Amino acid sequence: MSVAILFCDPKGIYSTIPGCDLWDEKRDARTYAGPWPVVAHPPCQLWGPFAAINYKRWGGEHNSPGNDGGCFTGALTAIKKWGGVLEHPANSRAWMPHLLPKPEGIGWRAAYPGEWVCEVWQSAYGHRANKRTWLYYCGNHPPADMNWSRAVGTHQIGFHDQRGKERNKPTISGKAASATPLAFAEALIALARGAKP
Repeated sequence: MSVAILFCDPKGIYSTIPGCDLWDEKRDARTYAGPWPVVAHPPCQLWGPFAAINYKRWGGEHNSPGNDGGCFTGALTAIKKWGGVLEHPANSRAWMPHLLPKPEGIGWRAAYPGEWVCEVWQSAYGHRANKRTWLYYCGNHPPADMNWSRAVGTHQIGFHDQRGKERNKPTISGKAASATPLAFAEALIALARGAKP
């Protein structure tokens, strides 16, 4: 093993890549204690734009915005200790309460000493939708460049565009929407391996 994949689907794309130590819900990725650098995909549902709407509609503390049971905090802690990279949807509301600066422009932006943030589009790595994604990286070495292209996806995630039918694309949802393309997973693993905590 050479990289720990936190908050992953044990049957997902990372299970096909050698050298990955998979940490799913059963293993409780919040308890990861090394020694490998990390690629983290903490749950994002309660940090998204619809979290407040769903909470208002359904109630329940388990639906409270940001109440992810410490997953995002656990991912940050592991990455700061062991090095690596965290992935979350663009405009994640987890960024501000965890004092992470928002990515700006194209390319990596220095956040704190040894820490960087950026935005990438997973369509550049083969996802059918644009899937704008924010990354947080921590390591002793600056992160390698990503594919910064803004390839326009052939599909969309979520609701249809309300501005007119001509703006809509075929919608993908569920597993296809949340799946990580192989090329993107490999790029994240390469980042983590280069962190050298």
